[in-house]
Amino acid sequence: MITRISSSDGTSRSIGRAEFVALMAATMSLGALAIDAMLPALDEIAGSFGVTEPNRRQLVVGIYLLAAGAGCLVPGSFADTFGRRRVLFVAFAFYVVTSILCAFAPTYESLLWMRGIQGFCTAGLGVLPAAIIRDRFEGDAMARIMSTIFIVFMVVPVLAPSVGQAVLAFAQWPWVFVVMALIAAAVWVWAWSRLPETLAREDRTRLDFRTVAHNLPLTLTTREASGYVIGSALTFGALFGYINSAQQLIGEHFDADEYFPIIFGMTASTLAVSSFANSRIVERFGARRVSHTALVTFICLAAMQVYAAFFQPGNLVWFVPLMAGNLCLLGFMGANFGSIAMQPFEKTAGAASSAQGFIRMGGAALIGIAIGQAYDGTAKPIALALFGFSLCALLLVLFSERGKLFRRPGEARKYLAMHEAI
Repeated sequence: MITRISSSDGTSRSIGRAEFVALMAATMSLGALAIDAMLPALDEIAGSFGVTEPNRRQLVVGIYLLAAGAGCLVPGSFADTFGRRRVLFVAFAFYVVTSILCAFAPTYESLLWMRGIQGFCTAGLGVLPAAIIRDRFEGDAMARIMSTIFIVFMVVPVLAPSVGQAVLAFAQWPWVFVVMALIAAAVWVWAWSRLPETLAREDRTRLDFRTVAHNLPLTLTTREASGYVIGSALTFGALFGYINSAQQLIGEHFDADEYFPIIFGMTASTLAVSSFANSRIVERFGARRVSHTALVTFICLAAMQVYAAFFQPGNLVWFVPLMAGNLCLLGFMGANFGSIAMQPFEKTAGAASSAQGFIRMGGAALIGIAIGQAYDGTAKPIALALFGFSLCALLLVLFSERGKLFRRPGEARKYLAMHEAI
């Protein structure tokens, strides 16, 4: 078992496994902070700029997510050429600078433009940790590391709305962005001083944007990966739809605005719990068995969401446990889907991570915006989205697995070898 991560660029820099996991989690969490810390401030932001259309305020979150998805295409190829550290630090710099610029935005339109730039230029903070981890781990071991990271990563959606709410108790909404910048600067310094370069010089590739153009269709045409990548986009698109409309849904439909940070935190916290559980069981049972079981169960809970939305409207007793259950199951799917999808791309982990991140994040962001803009004062749009997209995700996973679910990696490779021989 790897206990320390050492540098591959000839320096003596190294980091313990536990600190490495914490640093990667903190890096990835900055994206979640940029999303969820905004939620309590949406009303105040809209009011300060005179935005009267209720669903339009969601774009502060939706534009960031969409731009982050598009930005996923860029950092991987640069990281495969120049190393992981340099590209990661550029993303940190953009995060800090654009957060400050958002705080001083003179109009709502300029704020949306700056959020788009922020999402695009900082996408590496979400993409590169997967490539850095893939440099040192693979298969179920990588899935376990990713799950452990998700434990810390998913604490942020629980705490971020409370952070935003706490800032608003003492200051106006621009200070939420200032706090984001300060937190990002602290993680940047930590990474600068402790994170080693994980990509050896001899493994670096020549920068060629044709690589990006090649890896994007390759991700879609590699059967073992495509179903999981697109399936992730669909299921997490439904999650983004919930995030986009959560403040209106909980505050207006369920008339619980004062309890919004608590309710949102309760539902989101189950992701951290399931990520912890996944890290403990994934190497024993395999990423496929765990994630496939979670997906089937997710569909069942989503069907109950549809029932509750149509026949128990406005009832938090139905909504909160079911949404918490759906988010909990995503913790058994996200890291495992991602690690399975990365397995065929050992030699081009950075570019593959970018291509997959673009499809996953870009697709999920578009779906999330559509769900959010479809908000009609009820929980019906999010319930139907959870059920419909999870069913489609199951069909895609069946496609990637050639109709065979719940198999271990060795069994999957054996089946694929037999199929190719035939």
